Amino acid sequence: MALDPYRTIIRPVITEKTTHLAQSSGKRHGGTYTFEVHPDANKYEIRDAIEKLYGVKVVKVRTQNRLGKVRRFRYNVGRMKTTKRAIVTLDPNSAIDLF
Repeated sequence: MALDPYRTIIRPVITEKTTHLAQSSGKRHGGTYTFEVHPDANKYEIRDAIEKLYGVKVVKVRTQNRLGKVRRFRYNVGRMKTTKRAIVTLDPNSAIDLF
């Protein structure tokens, strides 16, 4: 089941760390962006979605499944949402203007 590119990529993750990874130059870090993605999406679908949505060349995709943290809600214990993130490394000649 191939997902639509707009359903595959949920949102970009904008934090201090991801901003630094996207803007720093160097062999290991330059042009690395982080996205929250659909839990059923695989690396090939994520690569295709990023290339179609942003018009860039993707070199590498790494994924991580993040288990939601346990939190207290008044008198009960609950769990935050479990998410899947993709760390996408772009070609040195490509860039995404998120900031």
